[in-house]
Amino acid sequence: MSLKDKTQSLFAEKFGYPATHVIQAPGRVNLIGEHTDYNDGFVLPCAIDYQTVISCAARNDRMIRVIAADYDNQLDEFSLDAPIVTHDSQQWSNYVRGVVKHLQKRDRNFGGVDMVISGNVPQGAGLSSSASLEVAVGTVLQQLYHLPLDGTQIALNGQEAENQFVGCNCGIMDQLISALGKKDHALLIDCRSLGSKAVSMPEGVAVIIINSNFKRTLVGSEYNTRRQQCETGARFFQQPALRDVTLAQFNAVANELDPLVAKRVRHVLTENARTVEAADALEKGDLQRMGKLMAESHASMRDDFEITVPQIDTLVEIVKAAIGDKGGVRMTGGGFGGCVVALVPDNLVEAVQQAVASQYEARTGIKETFYVCKPSQGAGRA
Repeated sequence: MSLKDKTQSLFAEKFGYPATHVIQAPGRVNLIGEHTDYNDGFVLPCAIDYQTVISCAARNDRMIRVIAADYDNQLDEFSLDAPIVTHDSQQWSNYVRGVVKHLQKRDRNFGGVDMVISGNVPQGAGLSSSASLEVAVGTVLQQLYHLPLDGTQIALNGQEAENQFVGCNCGIMDQLISALGKKDHALLIDCRSLGSKAVSMPEGVAVIIINSNFKRTLVGSEYNTRRQQCETGARFFQQPALRDVTLAQFNAVANELDPLVAKRVRHVLTENARTVEAADALEKGDLQRMGKLMAESHASMRDDFEITVPQIDTLVEIVKAAIGDKGGVRMTGGGFGGCVVALVPDNLVEAVQQAVASQYEARTGIKETFYVCKPSQGAGRA
């Protein structure tokens, strides 16, 4: 049963009347541009065909009622006329509450809603299940009440909810690509201006995501450390962000910087340049050049930013050996585990899957999870 059918039938069963709208917002994978977002740089993600789906209808009062189909049909109810506070025990509720609370600051012209939510974005894999939920909820309110908000504002609202209400520090990329993704395209996003450019993906190329299933433990603490190191670097150059530092400026004084900070800065500067070049390579269908840039990105994350783990490096090695120079592979996401992303010609997908299945578990003791995705449309009617 599709997520649309599942949420519609549960809506009718639990609320006793049919939903009027079904909204979806996708998860995402970042093809290249890692840890550049909070440095005001560039990222190149695409939305994927795994999403959060919400069947919904407007109410004629000020109550919000939400059922989470994936959490044993747990119910959350709250009023728009009372202060919206965090839920003690249902973490999923806080993403919904946060989006609604922050939307009230942007536009108060909406009333109550009934919602049933279900999704298939793998959780904890770094594929942005939370951003997908935030953007879906924002889109529900925008569609039901015809709010004058565009995708960028819905994305910013989701980011605010996650940063300030849920209490998790994140850049804007995840919400923006979920809101603005375009079918068969990646999106080159400028994280300073929030401007974006759709970049067509070459035909006959699959986006493969492989979850290492290595349990990420360091990701929170190390993420914050990396951010601080980048801020230290920007201060050294007396610039608001590393986006404003050129590689030539860096090379001229690299030896004056703390050696660790210098490595972090070098990653961000080279990664930004790679990301802009990668958009050009994709647009021209140059998979060989894209593969080279992805390999350089991975090496930079491993050696300069130091955010990979042996299991991830092993996975990248296995995939690289299977595709040669016919595609690209790198770690994607915050680091310390999570997933690798590969761009692979359709006719090599099976070979990659077989190589990983026969070698990864044998070498690491962990079984991977394999997803073949298509670049998909951003949030809207399902």
